[in-house]
Amino acid sequence: MQITLNGEPRQVNPGMTVAMLLEELSEATGRDPRGVAVERNLEIVPKSEHAFTVLEEGDRLELVQFVGGG
Repeated sequence: MQITLNGEPRQVNPGMTVAMLLEELSEATGRDPRGVAVERNLEIVPKSEHAFTVLEEGDRLELVQFVGGG
């Protein structure tokens, strides 16, 4: 199944949730998935819904990593 992630096409398994995608990306990049905001089809996905939001064919996701500093 194909989605668009930050403007790039990406294949994901059917039934994958936002939380599962974040965990997969975290393993690949070493970044903490807790500091990520997720927009799906122009709507913010609340953190409390990441585990229950199942990705669908054609979804467009934008992920933003929060960075601390001053």
